[in-house]
Amino acid sequence: MGRNVLVIGHKNPDTDAICAAIAYADLKNRIDDTAQYIPKRAGNINSETRYVLEYFGVDEPELVNNVSAQIKDINYRRTKGVSSHISIKKAWEIMKELSVVSLPVVKQDGRLEGLVVTGDIATSYMDVVDNGILATARTQYKNIIETLHGSLVTGNEHGYFTKGKVVIAAETPELMKQHINPDDMVILNDRYETQMTAIEINAGCIIVCSNAAISDTVLNAAKARECVIISTPHDTFTVARLINQSMPIKYIMRKDELICFDPDDYVDDVREEMSKVRHRDFPVVNEDGQYSGMISRRNLLNVDKKKVILVDHNEKPQAVEGIEEAEILEIIDHHRLGSLETVTPVFFRNQPLGSTCTIVYKMFEEKHVEIQPKIAGIMLAAILSDTLMFRSPTCTQVDMEAAQELAAIAGEDPITLASNMFKAGSNFNDKSIPEIFGQDFKKFHSGDITFGVSQVTSVNREILDEIRDGLNDYIRTVINEQRMSMVFVMLTNIIDQDTELLYFGEGAKDLIEVCYGTADADGRYILEGVVSRKKQLVPTLIAGIDMERNA
Repeated sequence: MGRNVLVIGHKNPDTDAICAAIAYADLKNRIDDTAQYIPKRAGNINSETRYVLEYFGVDEPELVNNVSAQIKDINYRRTKGVSSHISIKKAWEIMKELSVVSLPVVKQDGRLEGLVVTGDIATSYMDVVDNGILATARTQYKNIIETLHGSLVTGNEHGYFTKGKVVIAAETPELMKQHINPDDMVILNDRYETQMTAIEINAGCIIVCSNAAISDTVLNAAKARECVIISTPHDTFTVARLINQSMPIKYIMRKDELICFDPDDYVDDVREEMSKVRHRDFPVVNEDGQYSGMISRRNLLNVDKKKVILVDHNEKPQAVEGIEEAEILEIIDHHRLGSLETVTPVFFRNQPLGSTCTIVYKMFEEKHVEIQPKIAGIMLAAILSDTLMFRSPTCTQVDMEAAQELAAIAGEDPITLASNMFKAGSNFNDKSIPEIFGQDFKKFHSGDITFGVSQVTSVNREILDEIRDGLNDYIRTVINEQRMSMVFVMLTNIIDQDTELLYFGEGAKDLIEVCYGTADADGRYILEGVVSRKKQLVPTLIAGIDMERNA
Protein backbone atom coordinates (compact mmCIF):
# COMPACT_ATOMS: atom_id res chain seq x y z
CA MET A 1 0.00 0.00 0.00
CA GLY A 2 1.27 3.44 -0.88
CA ARG A 3 -0.87 6.10 0.77
CA ASN A 4 -3.88 6.34 3.05
CA VAL A 5 -6.99 8.05 1.72
CA LEU A 6 -9.76 9.02 4.14
CA VAL A 7 -13.33 8.62 2.89
CA ILE A 8 -15.52 10.83 5.03
CA GLY A 9 -19.01 12.29 5.19
CA HIS A 10 -20.26 15.55 6.67
CA LYS A 11 -20.39 16.74 10.28
CA ASN A 12 -23.28 15.41 12.36
CA PRO A 13 -23.43 12.46 9.97
CA ASP A 14 -26.66 10.67 9.09
CA THR A 15 -27.00 7.08 7.93
CA ASP A 16 -26.30 7.97 4.29
CA ALA A 17 -23.06 9.81 5.15
CA ILE A 18 -21.70 6.94 7.26
CA CYS A 19 -22.79 4.09 4.99
CA ALA A 20 -21.66 5.88 1.82
CA ALA A 21 -18.19 6.34 3.33
CA ILE A 22 -17.96 2.65 4.25
CA ALA A 23 -19.33 1.39 0.93
CA TYR A 24 -17.26 3.71 -1.26
CA ALA A 25 -14.07 2.87 0.65
CA ASP A 26 -14.87 -0.81 0.04
CA LEU A 27 -15.31 -0.19 -3.69
CA LYS A 28 -12.09 1.83 -3.98
CA ASN A 29 -10.04 -0.77 -2.11
CA ARG A 30 -11.25 -3.44 -4.52
CA ILE A 31 -10.41 -1.55 -7.70
CA ASP A 32 -7.28 0.37 -6.65
CA ASP A 33 -4.28 -1.31 -5.01
CA THR A 34 -2.10 1.83 -4.97
CA ALA A 35 -3.70 3.17 -1.79
CA GLN A 36 -5.65 2.13 1.28
CA TYR A 37 -9.07 3.76 1.50
CA ILE A 38 -10.26 4.17 5.07
CA PRO A 39 -13.83 5.17 6.01
CA LYS A 40 -14.02 7.83 8.72
CA ARG A 41 -16.72 9.89 10.39
CA ALA A 42 -16.74 13.61 11.21
CA GLY A 43 -19.10 13.35 14.17
CA ASN A 44 -21.03 11.01 16.44
CA ILE A 45 -23.37 8.55 14.76
CA ASN A 46 -27.06 8.63 15.63
CA SER A 47 -29.22 5.82 16.98
CA GLU A 48 -30.59 4.89 13.57
CA THR A 49 -27.12 4.51 12.06
CA ARG A 50 -25.84 2.55 15.04
CA TYR A 51 -28.75 0.15 14.68
CA VAL A 52 -27.95 -0.35 10.99
CA LEU A 53 -24.24 -1.01 11.56
CA GLU A 54 -24.86 -3.41 14.42
CA TYR A 55 -27.64 -5.21 12.53
CA PHE A 56 -25.40 -5.89 9.53
CA GLY A 57 -22.23 -6.48 11.57
CA VAL A 58 -20.25 -3.58 10.16
CA ASP A 59 -17.66 -1.75 12.24
CA GLU A 60 -18.27 1.88 13.09
CA PRO A 61 -15.75 4.16 11.32
CA GLU A 62 -13.26 5.92 13.54
CA LEU A 63 -13.87 9.54 14.42
CA VAL A 64 -11.68 12.23 12.83
CA ASN A 65 -12.13 15.77 14.13
CA ASN A 66 -9.60 17.49 11.90
CA VAL A 67 -7.85 16.63 8.64
CA SER A 68 -5.17 19.31 8.88
CA ALA A 69 -1.62 18.04 8.44
CA GLN A 70 -0.10 16.52 11.56
CA ILE A 71 3.46 15.72 12.60
CA LYS A 72 2.87 12.09 11.64
CA ASP A 73 2.19 13.25 8.07
CA ILE A 74 5.70 14.72 7.82
CA ASN A 75 8.83 12.82 6.86
CA TYR A 76 10.76 13.99 9.93
CA ARG A 77 14.23 12.70 10.82
CA ARG A 78 14.15 9.31 12.54
CA THR A 79 17.38 9.85 14.49
CA LYS A 80 17.95 6.81 16.67
CA GLY A 81 18.02 7.49 20.39
CA VAL A 82 21.16 6.74 22.42
CA SER A 83 21.74 5.51 25.94
CA SER A 84 22.51 8.02 28.68
CA HIS A 85 25.56 5.91 29.57
CA ILE A 86 27.55 6.52 26.38
CA SER A 87 30.49 8.91 26.60
CA ILE A 88 30.51 12.52 25.48
CA LYS A 89 33.10 11.59 22.87
CA LYS A 90 30.90 8.81 21.50
CA ALA A 91 27.94 11.17 21.33
CA TRP A 92 30.05 13.74 19.46
CA GLU A 93 31.17 11.12 16.94
CA ILE A 94 27.55 10.05 16.34
CA MET A 95 26.48 13.66 15.82
CA LYS A 96 29.27 14.23 13.30
CA GLU A 97 28.40 11.05 11.44
CA LEU A 98 24.72 11.97 11.23
CA SER A 99 25.39 15.69 10.64
CA VAL A 100 23.07 16.68 13.48
CA VAL A 101 23.37 19.17 16.33
CA SER A 102 20.98 17.40 18.70
CA LEU A 103 20.94 13.86 19.98
CA PRO A 104 17.97 12.27 21.79
CA VAL A 105 18.69 10.20 24.89
CA VAL A 106 16.23 7.36 25.48
CA LYS A 107 15.65 4.72 28.12
CA GLN A 108 15.65 1.01 27.39
CA ASP A 109 11.86 1.04 27.07
CA GLY A 110 12.04 3.70 24.33
CA ARG A 111 10.88 6.66 26.44
CA LEU A 112 12.69 9.96 26.03
CA GLU A 113 15.09 10.70 28.90
CA GLY A 114 16.89 13.83 27.73
CA LEU A 115 18.57 15.73 24.92
CA VAL A 116 22.20 16.53 24.15
CA VAL A 117 23.16 19.41 21.85
CA THR A 118 26.54 20.52 20.58
CA GLY A 119 26.53 23.50 22.92
CA ASP A 120 26.37 21.17 25.90
CA ILE A 121 29.40 19.26 24.66
CA ALA A 122 31.36 22.45 24.03
CA THR A 123 30.57 23.66 27.55
CA SER A 124 31.68 20.39 29.10
CA TYR A 125 34.98 20.59 27.26
CA MET A 126 35.79 24.27 27.63
CA ASP A 127 34.42 25.26 31.04
CA VAL A 128 35.11 22.24 33.26
CA VAL A 129 38.19 22.65 35.48
CA ASP A 130 37.15 20.31 38.28
CA ASN A 131 39.49 17.31 38.34
CA GLY A 132 36.93 15.37 40.37
CA ILE A 133 34.20 15.60 37.75
CA LEU A 134 34.69 12.06 36.40
CA ALA A 135 33.81 10.66 39.82
CA THR A 136 30.91 13.07 40.24
CA ALA A 137 29.54 11.92 36.88
CA ARG A 138 29.99 8.23 37.87
CA THR A 139 32.04 7.44 34.77
CA GLN A 140 32.20 3.82 33.69
CA TYR A 141 35.66 2.40 33.03
CA LYS A 142 34.37 1.09 29.72
CA ASN A 143 33.81 4.69 28.58
CA ILE A 144 37.33 5.66 29.64
CA ILE A 145 38.85 2.75 27.73
CA GLU A 146 36.81 3.60 24.61
CA THR A 147 37.64 7.32 24.77
CA LEU A 148 41.37 6.69 25.16
CA HIS A 149 41.40 3.93 22.51
CA GLY A 150 42.89 1.80 25.24
CA SER A 151 42.58 -1.67 26.67
CA LEU A 152 41.86 -3.10 30.07
CA VAL A 153 44.89 -4.74 31.70
CA THR A 154 43.18 -5.68 34.93
CA GLY A 155 39.92 -4.85 36.69
CA ASN A 156 36.25 -4.73 35.72
CA GLU A 157 35.45 -2.52 32.72
CA HIS A 158 31.79 -2.40 33.78
CA GLY A 159 32.73 -0.83 37.08
CA TYR A 160 32.41 2.90 37.80
CA PHE A 161 34.89 5.52 38.88
CA THR A 162 32.99 7.15 41.74
CA LYS A 163 35.62 8.47 44.16
CA GLY A 164 38.72 10.57 43.91
CA LYS A 165 40.15 12.94 41.34
CA VAL A 166 42.18 12.66 38.14
CA VAL A 167 45.88 13.51 38.51
CA ILE A 168 49.07 13.26 36.45
CA ALA A 169 52.09 11.65 38.13
CA ALA A 170 54.98 13.60 36.64
CA GLU A 171 57.15 13.94 39.76
CA THR A 172 59.18 11.69 42.05
CA PRO A 173 57.49 9.03 44.14
CA GLU A 174 58.09 11.14 47.25
CA LEU A 175 56.21 14.12 45.81
CA MET A 176 53.43 11.85 44.51
CA LYS A 177 52.54 10.87 48.05
CA GLN A 178 51.87 14.51 48.88
CA HIS A 179 49.08 15.14 46.32
CA ILE A 180 47.75 11.71 45.34
CA ASN A 181 45.08 10.22 47.59
CA PRO A 182 43.43 6.82 47.79
CA ASP A 183 40.84 6.14 45.04
CA ASP A 184 42.38 8.75 42.67
CA MET A 185 42.81 8.03 38.97
CA VAL A 186 46.48 8.47 38.09
CA ILE A 187 47.80 9.18 34.59
CA LEU A 188 51.44 8.06 34.38
CA ASN A 189 54.21 6.76 32.13
CA ASP A 190 56.46 3.70 31.95
CA ARG A 191 58.40 4.26 35.19
CA TYR A 192 58.14 1.24 37.44
CA GLU A 193 58.57 3.30 40.62
CA THR A 194 55.75 5.66 39.66
CA GLN A 195 53.37 2.80 38.85
CA MET A 196 54.12 0.98 42.11
CA THR A 197 53.83 4.15 44.21
CA ALA A 198 50.37 4.91 42.79
CA ILE A 199 49.22 1.37 43.59
CA GLU A 200 50.69 1.52 47.10
CA ILE A 201 48.78 4.78 47.73
CA ASN A 202 45.65 2.74 46.84
CA ALA A 203 44.81 4.59 43.63
CA GLY A 204 41.47 3.46 42.21
CA CYS A 205 42.84 3.33 38.67
CA ILE A 206 46.12 3.96 36.85
CA ILE A 207 46.29 4.84 33.18
CA VAL A 208 49.57 3.81 31.59
CA CYS A 209 50.34 5.98 28.57
CA SER A 210 52.17 5.21 25.30
CA ASN A 211 51.42 1.47 25.65
CA ALA A 212 54.27 1.29 28.15
CA ALA A 213 55.28 -2.07 29.55
CA ILE A 214 53.66 -3.23 32.78
CA SER A 215 55.66 -5.71 34.85
CA ASP A 216 54.17 -8.75 36.50
CA THR A 217 55.02 -7.24 39.88
CA VAL A 218 52.96 -4.14 39.13
CA LEU A 219 50.14 -6.27 37.72
CA ASN A 220 50.02 -8.55 40.75
CA ALA A 221 50.11 -5.59 43.13
CA ALA A 222 47.22 -3.96 41.29
CA LYS A 223 45.16 -7.13 41.46
CA ALA A 224 45.86 -7.48 45.16
CA ARG A 225 44.69 -3.91 45.89
CA GLU A 226 41.81 -4.03 43.29
CA CYS A 227 43.34 -1.20 41.29
CA VAL A 228 42.14 -0.94 37.70
CA ILE A 229 44.91 -0.67 35.06
CA ILE A 230 44.18 0.79 31.61
CA SER A 231 46.77 0.90 28.87
CA THR A 232 46.50 3.50 26.10
CA PRO A 233 48.60 4.33 23.03
CA HIS A 234 48.25 8.07 23.65
CA ASP A 235 50.82 10.24 25.43
CA THR A 236 50.18 11.94 28.73
CA PHE A 237 49.08 15.26 27.22
CA THR A 238 46.55 13.60 24.88
CA VAL A 239 45.13 11.46 27.66
CA ALA A 240 44.71 14.52 29.89
CA ARG A 241 42.93 16.32 27.05
CA LEU A 242 40.59 13.43 26.24
CA ILE A 243 39.80 12.02 29.67
CA ASN A 244 36.84 14.28 30.51
CA GLN A 245 35.18 13.26 27.24
CA SER A 246 34.63 9.83 28.74
CA MET A 247 31.94 11.18 31.07
CA PRO A 248 28.46 9.75 30.42
CA ILE A 249 26.16 12.12 28.57
CA LYS A 250 23.55 11.82 31.30
CA TYR A 251 25.73 14.23 33.28
CA ILE A 252 25.41 17.01 30.70
CA MET A 253 22.11 16.21 28.96
CA ARG A 254 19.08 18.44 29.22
CA LYS A 255 16.14 16.72 30.85
CA ASP A 256 13.94 19.47 32.28
CA GLU A 257 11.38 21.59 30.40
CA LEU A 258 12.11 19.92 27.06
CA ILE A 259 9.93 21.14 24.21
CA CYS A 260 8.51 18.03 22.57
CA PHE A 261 5.80 17.41 20.00
CA ASP A 262 3.33 14.57 19.67
CA PRO A 263 2.89 12.77 16.31
CA ASP A 264 -0.78 13.80 16.47
CA ASP A 265 0.00 17.51 16.90
CA TYR A 266 -1.18 19.73 14.05
CA VAL A 267 1.48 21.38 11.92
CA ASP A 268 0.04 24.89 12.34
CA ASP A 269 0.24 24.58 16.13
CA VAL A 270 3.78 23.21 15.95
CA ARG A 271 4.90 26.00 13.63
CA GLU A 272 3.60 28.61 16.05
CA GLU A 273 5.31 26.96 19.02
CA MET A 274 8.63 26.67 17.15
CA SER A 275 8.55 30.39 16.37
CA LYS A 276 8.80 31.18 20.09
CA VAL A 277 12.16 29.43 20.67
CA ARG A 278 15.53 29.23 18.94
CA HIS A 279 16.08 25.48 19.06
CA ARG A 280 16.95 23.80 15.78
CA ASP A 281 15.54 20.35 16.56
CA PHE A 282 12.69 19.08 18.71
CA PRO A 283 11.95 15.51 19.87
CA VAL A 284 8.78 13.81 18.68
CA VAL A 285 7.25 11.91 21.59
CA ASN A 286 3.83 10.26 21.89
CA GLU A 287 1.49 10.55 24.86
CA ASP A 288 3.22 7.59 26.54
CA GLY A 289 6.62 9.27 26.30
CA GLN A 290 7.82 6.98 23.52
CA TYR A 291 10.40 8.72 21.33
CA SER A 292 10.10 8.41 17.54
CA GLY A 293 12.34 11.06 15.95
CA MET A 294 13.45 14.67 15.67
CA ILE A 295 11.71 17.46 13.81
CA SER A 296 13.00 20.86 12.70
CA ARG A 297 11.53 23.96 11.06
CA ARG A 298 12.85 22.73 7.73
CA ASN A 299 10.70 19.60 7.99
CA LEU A 300 7.59 21.80 8.09
CA LEU A 301 8.31 22.93 4.54
CA ASN A 302 7.57 19.44 3.20
CA VAL A 303 4.15 18.66 4.58
CA ASP A 304 2.30 15.74 3.04
CA LYS A 305 -1.33 16.82 3.11
CA LYS A 306 -3.96 14.29 4.10
CA LYS A 307 -5.75 12.75 1.12
CA VAL A 308 -9.53 12.74 1.44
CA ILE A 309 -12.64 11.77 -0.51
CA LEU A 310 -15.82 13.56 0.51
CA VAL A 311 -19.18 11.83 0.36
CA ASP A 312 -22.71 13.18 0.88
CA HIS A 313 -21.64 16.85 0.97
CA ASN A 314 -19.69 19.48 -0.93
CA GLU A 315 -20.05 22.56 1.27
CA LYS A 316 -17.23 23.79 3.50
CA PRO A 317 -19.35 24.49 6.63
CA GLN A 318 -20.50 20.85 6.60
CA ALA A 319 -17.01 19.43 6.05
CA VAL A 320 -14.65 18.17 8.72
CA GLU A 321 -12.38 20.77 10.31
CA GLY A 322 -9.15 21.46 8.45
CA ILE A 323 -10.56 20.52 5.04
CA GLU A 324 -8.84 23.55 3.50
CA GLU A 325 -5.50 22.03 4.56
CA ALA A 326 -6.24 18.62 3.02
CA GLU A 327 -5.98 17.39 -0.55
CA ILE A 328 -9.45 16.54 -1.83
CA LEU A 329 -9.26 13.76 -4.41
CA GLU A 330 -12.94 13.08 -5.09
CA ILE A 331 -16.42 14.24 -4.15
CA ILE A 332 -19.45 11.94 -4.38
CA ASP A 333 -22.67 13.78 -3.56
CA HIS A 334 -26.36 14.33 -4.31
CA HIS A 335 -26.83 17.86 -2.93
CA ARG A 336 -26.70 21.32 -4.48
CA LEU A 337 -23.28 22.68 -5.41
CA GLY A 338 -21.70 24.32 -2.40
CA SER A 339 -18.75 26.42 -1.32
CA LEU A 340 -15.84 23.98 -1.39
CA GLU A 341 -12.85 24.94 -3.50
CA THR A 342 -10.01 22.68 -4.56
CA VAL A 343 -6.46 23.53 -5.61
CA THR A 344 -6.40 20.97 -8.41
CA PRO A 345 -9.14 19.35 -10.52
CA VAL A 346 -10.92 16.47 -8.77
CA PHE A 347 -13.28 13.69 -9.71
CA PHE A 348 -16.71 15.13 -8.84
CA ARG A 349 -19.82 13.01 -9.23
CA ASN A 350 -23.05 14.77 -8.30
CA GLN A 351 -26.43 13.36 -9.27
CA PRO A 352 -29.97 14.47 -8.32
CA LEU A 353 -30.81 11.25 -6.52
CA GLY A 354 -32.31 10.54 -3.13
CA SER A 355 -29.19 9.06 -1.57
CA THR A 356 -25.42 9.10 -1.99
CA CYS A 357 -25.50 5.33 -1.61
CA THR A 358 -27.58 5.11 -4.78
CA ILE A 359 -24.69 6.77 -6.61
CA VAL A 360 -22.21 4.40 -4.97
CA TYR A 361 -24.39 1.45 -5.98
CA LYS A 362 -24.33 2.64 -9.60
CA MET A 363 -20.53 2.88 -9.42
CA PHE A 364 -20.30 -0.72 -8.18
CA GLU A 365 -22.37 -1.66 -11.23
CA GLU A 366 -20.24 0.37 -13.63
CA LYS A 367 -17.02 -1.16 -12.29
CA HIS A 368 -18.55 -4.67 -12.40
CA VAL A 369 -17.68 -5.24 -8.75
CA GLU A 370 -19.77 -7.71 -6.76
CA ILE A 371 -21.36 -6.19 -3.66
CA GLN A 372 -20.99 -8.12 -0.42
CA PRO A 373 -24.28 -8.76 1.43
CA LYS A 374 -23.43 -6.64 4.47
CA ILE A 375 -22.33 -3.73 2.26
CA ALA A 376 -25.53 -4.11 0.28
CA GLY A 377 -27.46 -4.05 3.55
CA ILE A 378 -26.03 -0.77 4.81
CA MET A 379 -26.44 0.84 1.37
CA LEU A 380 -30.09 -0.26 1.33
CA ALA A 381 -30.57 1.22 4.81
CA ALA A 382 -29.01 4.52 3.69
CA ILE A 383 -31.38 4.80 0.72
CA LEU A 384 -34.39 4.01 2.91
CA SER A 385 -33.23 6.61 5.45
CA ASP A 386 -32.54 9.45 3.02
CA THR A 387 -35.73 8.85 0.99
CA LEU A 388 -37.85 8.33 4.12
CA MET A 389 -38.85 4.89 2.88
CA PHE A 390 -39.41 6.22 -0.68
CA ARG A 391 -41.78 8.96 0.57
CA SER A 392 -39.45 11.93 0.19
CA PRO A 393 -39.80 14.09 -2.95
CA THR A 394 -36.06 13.56 -3.44
CA CYS A 395 -36.70 9.87 -4.13
CA THR A 396 -36.36 8.81 -7.76
CA GLN A 397 -37.07 5.69 -9.73
CA VAL A 398 -33.32 5.02 -9.73
CA ASP A 399 -33.32 5.02 -5.91
CA MET A 400 -36.19 2.55 -5.73
CA GLU A 401 -34.60 0.22 -8.29
CA ALA A 402 -31.26 0.35 -6.48
CA ALA A 403 -32.99 -0.44 -3.19
CA GLN A 404 -34.72 -3.47 -4.68
CA GLU A 405 -31.43 -4.83 -6.07
CA LEU A 406 -29.60 -4.24 -2.79
CA ALA A 407 -32.44 -5.83 -0.81
CA ALA A 408 -32.11 -8.97 -2.91
CA ILE A 409 -28.34 -9.12 -2.31
CA ALA A 410 -28.70 -8.48 1.42
CA GLY A 411 -31.70 -10.78 1.79
CA GLU A 412 -33.75 -8.07 3.49
CA ASP A 413 -37.32 -6.81 3.24
CA PRO A 414 -37.06 -3.00 2.75
CA ILE A 415 -40.28 -2.19 4.60
CA THR A 416 -39.36 -4.25 7.67
CA LEU A 417 -35.81 -2.87 7.73
CA ALA A 418 -37.04 0.70 7.37
CA SER A 419 -39.60 0.28 10.14
CA ASN A 420 -37.01 -1.13 12.57
CA MET A 421 -34.34 1.46 11.85
CA PHE A 422 -36.79 4.37 12.09
CA LYS A 423 -37.99 3.07 15.44
CA ALA A 424 -34.39 2.86 16.64
CA GLY A 425 -33.78 6.41 15.42
CA SER A 426 -36.88 7.69 17.19
CA ASN A 427 -35.80 6.43 20.59
CA PHE A 428 -34.71 9.60 22.39
CA ASN A 429 -34.93 8.24 25.94
CA ASP A 430 -31.16 8.20 26.50
CA LYS A 431 -30.40 11.42 24.61
CA SER A 432 -30.15 15.00 25.77
CA ILE A 433 -31.78 17.85 23.84
CA PRO A 434 -28.39 19.03 22.45
CA GLU A 435 -27.70 15.49 21.24
CA ILE A 436 -31.10 15.24 19.54
CA PHE A 437 -30.61 18.64 17.94
CA GLY A 438 -27.10 17.89 16.73
CA GLN A 439 -27.57 14.41 15.33
CA ASP A 440 -28.72 15.76 11.93
CA PHE A 441 -27.80 19.45 11.85
CA LYS A 442 -26.37 21.40 8.91
CA LYS A 443 -25.41 25.00 8.21
CA PHE A 444 -26.26 26.89 5.02
CA HIS A 445 -25.29 30.25 3.52
CA SER A 446 -27.11 32.79 1.41
CA GLY A 447 -25.04 35.90 0.88
CA ASP A 448 -24.08 37.26 4.28
CA ILE A 449 -26.73 35.22 6.09
CA THR A 450 -25.88 31.92 7.77
CA PHE A 451 -28.67 29.72 9.02
CA GLY A 452 -28.85 26.23 10.45
CA VAL A 453 -31.41 23.49 10.03
CA SER A 454 -31.75 20.46 12.28
CA GLN A 455 -34.09 17.66 11.27
CA VAL A 456 -35.58 15.20 13.74
CA THR A 457 -37.62 12.39 12.18
CA SER A 458 -39.95 9.90 13.78
CA VAL A 459 -42.77 7.51 12.94
CA ASN A 460 -44.63 8.73 16.01
CA ARG A 461 -46.04 12.26 16.42
CA GLU A 462 -46.26 11.84 20.22
CA ILE A 463 -42.49 11.38 20.45
CA LEU A 464 -41.94 14.61 18.52
CA ASP A 465 -44.41 16.42 20.77
CA GLU A 466 -42.46 15.33 23.87
CA ILE A 467 -39.20 16.93 22.72
CA ARG A 468 -40.70 20.05 21.09
CA ASP A 469 -40.45 22.39 24.10
CA GLY A 470 -36.89 21.36 24.90
CA LEU A 471 -35.77 21.94 21.33
CA ASN A 472 -37.59 25.26 21.17
CA ASP A 473 -35.69 26.47 24.24
CA TYR A 474 -32.36 25.05 23.06
CA ILE A 475 -32.29 26.80 19.67
CA ARG A 476 -32.44 30.13 21.49
CA THR A 477 -29.04 29.41 23.03
CA VAL A 478 -27.35 27.60 20.16
CA ILE A 479 -27.83 30.45 17.71
CA ASN A 480 -25.13 32.53 19.41
CA GLU A 481 -22.79 29.62 19.97
CA GLN A 482 -22.93 28.66 16.29
CA ARG A 483 -22.76 32.31 15.08
CA MET A 484 -25.83 32.06 12.90
CA SER A 485 -28.56 34.50 11.91
CA MET A 486 -31.41 32.00 12.20
CA VAL A 487 -31.95 28.43 13.37
CA PHE A 488 -34.74 26.06 12.32
CA VAL A 489 -35.75 22.62 13.55
CA MET A 490 -37.81 20.26 11.40
CA LEU A 491 -39.92 17.84 13.43
CA THR A 492 -40.77 15.45 10.62
CA ASN A 493 -43.41 12.74 10.90
CA ILE A 494 -42.53 10.07 8.36
CA ILE A 495 -45.94 8.42 8.44
CA ASP A 496 -48.05 11.60 8.15
CA GLN A 497 -45.51 13.15 5.79
CA ASP A 498 -45.52 16.57 7.36
CA THR A 499 -43.14 18.76 9.36
CA GLU A 500 -43.62 21.05 12.31
CA LEU A 501 -41.09 23.86 11.96
CA LEU A 502 -39.49 25.48 15.00
CA TYR A 503 -37.51 28.69 14.54
CA PHE A 504 -35.45 31.36 16.27
CA GLY A 505 -33.48 34.39 15.16
CA GLU A 506 -34.07 37.90 13.90
CA GLY A 507 -36.29 37.74 10.84
CA ALA A 508 -36.92 33.98 11.10
CA LYS A 509 -40.67 34.31 11.61
CA ASP A 510 -41.02 36.86 8.81
CA LEU A 511 -39.02 34.59 6.49
CA ILE A 512 -41.30 31.61 7.19
CA GLU A 513 -44.38 33.74 6.50
CA VAL A 514 -42.83 34.94 3.22
CA CYS A 515 -42.15 31.35 2.22
CA TYR A 516 -45.18 29.52 3.59
CA GLY A 517 -47.79 32.03 4.69
CA THR A 518 -49.14 32.66 8.17
CA ALA A 519 -48.95 30.24 11.04
CA ASP A 520 -51.80 28.15 12.35
CA ALA A 521 -54.01 29.64 15.01
CA ASP A 522 -51.95 28.12 17.82
CA GLY A 523 -48.73 29.54 16.40
CA ARG A 524 -47.40 26.23 15.05
CA TYR A 525 -45.95 26.09 11.56
CA ILE A 526 -47.19 22.78 10.18
CA LEU A 527 -45.81 22.23 6.68
CA GLU A 528 -47.99 19.64 4.97
CA GLY A 529 -46.09 17.37 2.59
CA VAL A 530 -42.70 18.87 3.54
CA VAL A 531 -40.31 16.12 4.63
CA SER A 532 -37.09 16.93 2.76
CA ARG A 533 -34.65 19.50 4.09
CA LYS A 534 -32.53 19.31 0.96
CA LYS A 535 -35.21 19.60 -1.71
CA GLN A 536 -38.14 21.32 0.00
CA LEU A 537 -37.12 23.47 2.95
CA VAL A 538 -33.62 24.85 2.27
CA PRO A 539 -34.25 25.93 -1.36
CA THR A 540 -37.46 27.65 -0.26
CA LEU A 541 -35.74 29.48 2.59
CA ILE A 542 -32.91 30.64 0.34
CA ALA A 543 -35.40 31.85 -2.25
CA GLY A 544 -37.23 33.75 0.51
CA ILE A 545 -33.98 35.34 1.73
CA ASP A 546 -33.18 36.45 -1.84
CA MET A 547 -36.70 37.85 -2.22
CA GLU A 548 -36.40 39.91 0.97
CA ARG A 549 -32.92 41.08 0.01
CA ASN A 550 -34.12 42.33 -3.37
CA ALA A 551 -37.37 43.84 -2.07
